[in-house]
Amino acid sequence: MARRRLLSAAVLLTLGLVTACGSQDGASPPAPTPASPTVKETPVTRETPRLTQAELDEAFLRATADGDLPLLRQVLRQGADIGIHDQYDGTGLIRAAERGHWRVAGELMQAGVARDHVNNLGWTALHEAVFLGDGDADALATVRVLVAAGVDVDVRATRDGSTAREYAVSKGFRAIADLLREAEQPRPGNANDRLLRAAASGDADGVALALRDGASREVRDGHRRTALLLASAADHVDVAQVLIALGADPDALDDRHDTPWLVTGVTGSVAMGRVLRTSNPDLTIRNRYGGISVIPASERGHADYVRWVVGTGIKVNHVNDLGWTALLEAVILGDGSAPYQQIVTTLLDAGADPELADRDGVTALEHAEEKGQAEVARILRAR
Repeated sequence: MARRRLLSAAVLLTLGLVTACGSQDGASPPAPTPASPTVKETPVTRETPRLTQAELDEAFLRATADGDLPLLRQVLRQGADIGIHDQYDGTGLIRAAERGHWRVAGELMQAGVARDHVNNLGWTALHEAVFLGDGDADALATVRVLVAAGVDVDVRATRDGSTAREYAVSKGFRAIADLLREAEQPRPGNANDRLLRAAASGDADGVALALRDGASREVRDGHRRTALLLASAADHVDVAQVLIALGADPDALDDRHDTPWLVTGVTGSVAMGRVLRTSNPDLTIRNRYGGISVIPASERGHADYVRWVVGTGIKVNHVNDLGWTALLEAVILGDGSAPYQQIVTTLLDAGADPELADRDGVTALEHAEEKGQAEVARILRAR
């Protein structure tokens, strides 16, 4: 046992991924129940020396249990066996589903993991997500991902003959029970049309069921908007979770040159941004004004979003087609109030250049002084 613990530590250290993305200690106490599904950041990771197959497989099982998406991706790239089983004859999908790791569950589905494997406890991933989950937002998101991916909702546990829905009813998980009841029934109508309607209205269950019925993740409406773009524009985070988990494109452009990622700068939704970041969106794609997401966010006073997005590596000195940076837009189109003061400070702290002028040669400080934004001007002078 001691040698096994040492091996686990050695594997993770070799991979260079002992990060805040997930606990690496299986004995750690569980985190408090979140008010909404949790999303772990997905940092860029470097490739590392190859490990033995046994080390890769052990790291794979650890990643699925911990919900560590970067580690999972890295060991899969290096050849970890997605079909490896744990001591309970369970798959990585079962380990992830039990713990409510909806994003990891989706990644495994995309990679081709067995969806309906039964472990030696007599349960599938869906059974464990319900019976061993606590019915919170993460558990519901996990069940939605499993349903959308097409797991068999009618399988009965070999230990007591119950279906996942019957477990949900017995545990009082009404939202999960309702979704599973719907999944058991035939549904009329075109699946692609249903997907777009559900995404636009924020019906996450409807999205899961449409995908289950064969809807394309990338189907477009009359304005070339995907379901993910519709969800992002309306800040339907629970809808985006299902779509992103199963591979929807965060960079899909519509006829106005918006993408799901770009519109987070318009809405200012950090929660949506975190979900989309797990699929590594292209932070350099420009909107119809030549801007990247930090620019409209700065213009609109989304201080929390700006504070978050500057930590993603986005270029804070990007100049749009109007000749403005995020800092210039915060001053020129802002009103100098507290949110804009916070944005100016955040941008400067992140490396924004206060000397970058607009096309007329006017700097952010000069604009602030002209507009009577005394506090913003003071902040800029101090730099």
